[in-house]
Amino acid sequence: MVHLGQYIPRSSTIHGLDPRVKLAAAVILSIVILKGDVFTQCWITAFLILLVPLSRLNLVHMRNAFRPVLFFLGLLFFLHLLFTEGTPIPPFPPWRVTITYEGLHTGAFVIWQFLLLILSASILTMSTSPGELISGMERLLRPLRRFGVPSHDLAMMISMALRFVPTILDELEKIREAQTARGACFKTGPVLGRMKATGSLLIPLVHSIIRRADALAMAMESRGYNRGMRTYLRELQLDRKDYAAMLIFTCAMGLERVGRCVLNNGFG
Repeated sequence: MVHLGQYIPRSSTIHGLDPRVKLAAAVILSIVILKGDVFTQCWITAFLILLVPLSRLNLVHMRNAFRPVLFFLGLLFFLHLLFTEGTPIPPFPPWRVTITYEGLHTGAFVIWQFLLLILSASILTMSTSPGELISGMERLLRPLRRFGVPSHDLAMMISMALRFVPTILDELEKIREAQTARGACFKTGPVLGRMKATGSLLIPLVHSIIRRADALAMAMESRGYNRGMRTYLRELQLDRKDYAAMLIFTCAMGLERVGRCVLNNGFG
């Protein structure tokens, strides 16, 4: 099963781009998504949907990337729905359940933002190998070395954190299957019983994470890994397709800005 953070080798236009271009685009998209309005979200949604076939990914990959966070997104939506003040929706009397139009709008908009952030991160990690991610991050962070920031070590930590996401999810699934075989019930029965069964996954999961982290540290030490600057087998160089991608991305963000200004002026 493909999860968020797992690299999928393909021969596509997005896979062939320089990792620095993809990383910079993902950061800019995240900022635009968090600061944008409904028109911006619609524009970014269309843009990311267009990138999925260009990456030679499919809906199954995206569905599996969204699946681990669906519970969190649903919980976030209901928190906004139930605790946002505003005009109550008529079928729900305020003295029983206070569900407001503002909470419905805010919850749906926040979930939309999170889905777009996950989609952009999925496209980045699924189309960029861990080695390319490290190299791209290190090159982007290299100017910070003048201020004492260890760019390569920071890039290595970020890359390992991203790489461990699918590993941890896979380990969680194995533990859940083992607990189910021993009689644990996660999908049926009382809510408190299911919550207690879910909580029983925490201790073995933490133990597995610590064990894997220790094995990774030993593997890196046995291979002579040391902190500091490193050389790369393939030095990153921008070519025509990278400049073309940057131009297309800049034009897309510029058109979004122009379209939003036109709508604001038109309705203002």
